[in-house]
Amino acid sequence: MKTTLIGHACLWIESKDTTILCDPCLFSIHFEEINHYYPQVEIDREKLKRPDVLYLSHRHQDHFDIRTLAYLPKDLKVLCPQDPLMLECLKELGYTDVTAVESFEAYPVKGLNLIPTPSLTQDYYPEHGIIVQDGEVSIWNQVDTIVSPKIIEYIHRICGRVDFAHVRFQPLLEQNFTFHKPCVLPFEEYSSFLKVAKALSPKFAVPGSAGERFFDRFEFLNHFVFPTTQEQFLEDLREFAPEIQSSVFNPGDIAEITKEGVTIHEKKSEVACFVESDERVTAFNPLMEVPRIRTLTTDPARQAEEKQFVENFLQKEFPERLQQLEVASAWGHWKVGYRLELFGENDSDVWSIDFSKSPAITKGYLGRVNVYEGISYSELYRMIKGETNWDFVGASGQYRTFHNVYRVVGGNFECFPQEKKFPQPLMEIFPPDKAMDREKYMKDVRRWKGQFEGNS
Repeated sequence: MKTTLIGHACLWIESKDTTILCDPCLFSIHFEEINHYYPQVEIDREKLKRPDVLYLSHRHQDHFDIRTLAYLPKDLKVLCPQDPLMLECLKELGYTDVTAVESFEAYPVKGLNLIPTPSLTQDYYPEHGIIVQDGEVSIWNQVDTIVSPKIIEYIHRICGRVDFAHVRFQPLLEQNFTFHKPCVLPFEEYSSFLKVAKALSPKFAVPGSAGERFFDRFEFLNHFVFPTTQEQFLEDLREFAPEIQSSVFNPGDIAEITKEGVTIHEKKSEVACFVESDERVTAFNPLMEVPRIRTLTTDPARQAEEKQFVENFLQKEFPERLQQLEVASAWGHWKVGYRLELFGENDSDVWSIDFSKSPAITKGYLGRVNVYEGISYSELYRMIKGETNWDFVGASGQYRTFHNVYRVVGGNFECFPQEKKFPQPLMEIFPPDKAMDREKYMKDVRRWKGQFEGNS
């Protein structure tokens, strides 16, 4: 059996007469054009053979890429979780052979046996890893799943000792950056990756599912979001579990897995071609300079229109909508001094509310600020219009926030725990709910559906 890394979590798995394409993302630039594959890779889609099955692990946009799904033939056999949104998107794109899978249920495909493995993620939608067996060797692709000792024990019962594993290794710190939390290696999460690998004890392991970085105007985020590397993880793994053989695994590499062992063939794929990357712009360094937020709108006339629209919203609708929220009483209770900063191309405007008095909004600074939200004019405009989502706005660094909430009352000092999220006015008015999540995907469906007609 062989696995080829096309990029990030996109794997091509083949054994004798059976092929699987996992989490296909065949365009290096993805996730609303803010991420690209890293290490960089050139993909020759014309050389990709037709797979026997398309396997989708979960709905995250770096795994469930609507543009790629619009490109691929719609009569492919698809396996995916019992996720109504994924099923809706696939149906809308025209896929006709889709099976919603269950954890630890076997799905035979020609000469292979595919077994989804569950995740303990706290998201409201399901996700899976995948076991692939060909009767001689077994592969486990952990993808983004969070697993327990019981899950690993069950994998052992199915496979014995796994021959080859793509394991998690990279914590992600987007929310730490956005919510002004420490951008440091989260030791508990990182050590859990090592513990999972040791408990699984595959014969051979490679770091998996974290091969992307920000680029262009969002490139600075790489210094804050990705706190480790393949090499660092493998060095730690060798100390932590020396019985596991391991190797880096880059786009274009092919792993050949047999009963006798594993051989990594570097840069041998005809589909994915590894391109050397400049680590100066990707190395983790949270002491680097943080650029100010800037509007994503480039046309000056359009910038002026968006600014006027946003200011009208703030003056005429914002305070009233805040008053209608259940959390409004909490802002009054904590005597919140709120500052909202709106960023244009070269400057910014500040609006403030003193919730200890009323939700009336004024332009300018208050002497007291303990809740702050900063956002570009372009993205607040799009949020009001329902044209964007918090995944994009937060992940792109176009929104940043902090709180240091306290109150002094009756001779006592009380504070809201820094480690907990305090309700942010913009995120309460425009909640990151299921409706926003659905629209994020359906917007891409509308954008890409039918763009590759005739592709097979």
